[in-house]
Amino acid sequence: PSVLAAVDRSRGAGAARYIGSRMALARARAVGRSTMVALRFETGPRGTAFSMVEDGNGDGVRTQDINQGIDRVIEAPVLLSDLFPGASIGLAPGTPATNAVTLGGTSLLSFSPSGTATSGSVYVVGRDRTQWVVRVLGVTARARVLRYDRATNGWVSAD
Repeated sequence: PSVLAAVDRSRGAGAARYIGSRMALARARAVGRSTMVALRFETGPRGTAFSMVEDGNGDGVRTQDINQGIDRVIEAPVLLSDLFPGASIGLAPGTPATNAVTLGGTSLLSFSPSGTATSGSVYVVGRDRTQWVVRVLGVTARARVLRYDRATNGWVSAD
C-alpha cells in the first residue's frame, strides 16, 4: 500500500510539472516565433483537456478564431489522466479554490512574443487527493508548482 501511495503521489506531481513544462514550451514558442501562443483548457465528459494554439492572424489567440480555424491548434487536446493515470485537472475536497482553471474568466492561457503571459492557476489533483497548483505570473510568465499542505492549510513549493 505504501508503494502504491507513493506512485499515486508521484503521478500527481508529474502531471503538475508536465503542465508547467507545456507552459514553458508555449512561452518559448511565442518568443521564438514572434507570435501569440496559448494553452486552451476545455472541459468535456472525460475531464478537462488542454491544447496548444498559435495565433493565425495577428490579433492574439481567440476562441472564435480557433473555432473558425484561423488560430491553429498545434498540439492536440490532452487529458492528464491519459498520461498520468489517476491525475486530472480538478479540485480535491477541502482545497481553498473554487475553479480548477482560473485564468481571469477565460479558458486561454496566452503567452506573448515579449515573454509575458496571462496570470492564472491550474489545479491538479492526484488519485490520493493530493492537490497541486501550477501558477503563472504574467509579468515573467514563470510557472511555479505548489502542493497544498493540509496540516498547515497552505501552499508549499514543489520545485
